[in-house]
Amino acid sequence: MMRVLVLALFLVAAFAEEGEKKKKPDTVIGIDLGTTYSCVGVMKDGRVEIIANDQGNRITPSYVAFTDGERLVGDAAKNQASLNPTNTVYDAKRLIGREYNDETVTHDQQLFPFTIVDMDNKPGIQVKVAGESKVFAAEEISAMVLVKMKETAEAFLGKKVVNAVVTVPAYFNDAQRQATKDAGKIAGLNVLRIINEPTAAAIAYGLDKKEKGNNIMVYDLGGGTFDVSILTLDDGVFEVLATNGDTHLGGEDFDNRVMTHFLKLIKSKHSIDLSKDYRALAKLKREVEKAKRGLSTVHSVKVEIESLIDGEDFSEPLTRAKFEELNIDLFKKTMKPVSLVLKDAGLTKQDIAEIVLVGGSTRIPKVQSLLKSFFKGKEPNKGVNPDEAVAFGAAVQGGILSGEGGDTTKDILLLDVTPLSLGTSIDDGSMVTIIKRNTVIPAKKSDEFTTVYDNQQTVLIEVYQGERAMAAQNVKLGSFDMEGIPAARKGIPQIKVTFEIDANGILQVDAFDKVTKKKQGISIKPEQGRLSEDEIARMVKEAEEHAEEDKLVKEKLKARSALENYAYQLKSYLEDTKKAGKLSAKAKKELQMKVEETIEFLDSESKDGSKDDIDEAHSELEVLAGPAIKKMFGKKGEHGEL
Repeated sequence: MMRVLVLALFLVAAFAEEGEKKKKPDTVIGIDLGTTYSCVGVMKDGRVEIIANDQGNRITPSYVAFTDGERLVGDAAKNQASLNPTNTVYDAKRLIGREYNDETVTHDQQLFPFTIVDMDNKPGIQVKVAGESKVFAAEEISAMVLVKMKETAEAFLGKKVVNAVVTVPAYFNDAQRQATKDAGKIAGLNVLRIINEPTAAAIAYGLDKKEKGNNIMVYDLGGGTFDVSILTLDDGVFEVLATNGDTHLGGEDFDNRVMTHFLKLIKSKHSIDLSKDYRALAKLKREVEKAKRGLSTVHSVKVEIESLIDGEDFSEPLTRAKFEELNIDLFKKTMKPVSLVLKDAGLTKQDIAEIVLVGGSTRIPKVQSLLKSFFKGKEPNKGVNPDEAVAFGAAVQGGILSGEGGDTTKDILLLDVTPLSLGTSIDDGSMVTIIKRNTVIPAKKSDEFTTVYDNQQTVLIEVYQGERAMAAQNVKLGSFDMEGIPAARKGIPQIKVTFEIDANGILQVDAFDKVTKKKQGISIKPEQGRLSEDEIARMVKEAEEHAEEDKLVKEKLKARSALENYAYQLKSYLEDTKKAGKLSAKAKKELQMKVEETIEFLDSESKDGSKDDIDEAHSELEVLAGPAIKKMFGKKGEHGEL
């Protein structure tokens, strides 16, 4: 059947670099870029290592903070959030790939302490950097987190890393996936694959499983997104049967419900509205998150915060029952996608062999009990670490690409699906589906189209994605012109358009004019709301400049720390009667004065001074202290060189 043409197109869930070389890439790390926490892993010699950051933690907060002198990422950023709330950015994943007027963005900006502004119809994050106002795209903030994960991996591996597999929620649309890939580019990463989080988690669960034909449900409830996918595991083949979810539901929403409850309580008891006191909100947010985690193991916790209300301490109990009451509708909301994914896969509850829990929010007892009840008493599988499973699977995929997986991964095959439908818009504005959601890739589909007007030689092809009846109600991904159609009466031209998605996720679109036999490849132009190549190039350059700045800051801090240790060590020796007794009174006094002068310098000028100033102060102290050290400890010194 011919249809009047306004074509729409979906770019597939997984991406691969066009023209990817057959030669195996160098080490490929796997990154779980999470809403609240991120994690990185790598596969070496057939084993996956989840890598701890510089604080010794295997998961890193997805926080970025801007202070007067430096940019902080991860634990350091989160730890100072209550002191610097308006310049501490989190939950960038909730904004990435969305438009400024998206209702979820409108909702979230009421809760964020930092300012969201319109940035060419994208949500821009406005903060103060070195006293000046600056606006960052969500992709840039995510890129800063990716850089942190990259550096964590490099410190572990002892070499530079450029290749990565990055995960996204299965229900991310194309704009969100493309934006995630752009973030990788800004971070200096060559993102070889974007893979779905539940698929990655299923790999973590099934890597050592040899059962045939098992149906696995992955229930992935994280900090900001929710996915549920059904996969079959058959002798190393992971095939996704169906996926569903909500890209705006997770632990942050549960925290916000509890915060709203406490804010109302404070207003009722003390007649004070703290909803615009961002420092107080940051303190409350930190303690509420801690309380939520505690309620996974105990039935009652106390939320205590010093000097929260006009200098007075805040102390209120929070029971598991109250927490569940505040969030029960959100918990139950996760059950609808569970029902839908079973229906789409053509399975019953009894057909599911294992329910694998992924994401920190699956530790909530009520979430587990709702799932258990839905599946008639079946216990969810807790055999994978919910915080690390996604990064583990991404690292395995990286191992497959680099060849580091060895025999462990040689028989693994991933067959994923398109998470949302793709189709065309016809002249009445309705959506005509070409490839249905949950179609397994590789996939190849064709359809025929014609013109709307007489002698029409160019057709505007628009790109849509979604499940609504009308195209305008779905997500417009992009548009391009198809040119060179022979002049003819409307309805006469016959244009066959083919979408072909290969196993690597590379999409090729070809248009074939049946009259002229002319074949034409079609490329998508990004819509407004996507970063342009120029914008990405600018952000890459800025990221490189920041990397150099960050390096200088780290070198300065290292030099400052070395001088501080040296000065206080000397002070300790001079206070030791036995050691200092070997010095003349004049030498001791001179050294004491220099040590005090150095400590005073460290407490004031060194914060604004350069590394060279600190090095100079260190050298001056060493020149004076050198002879004294020899007298106190002998030629070699009890402790060697200080």
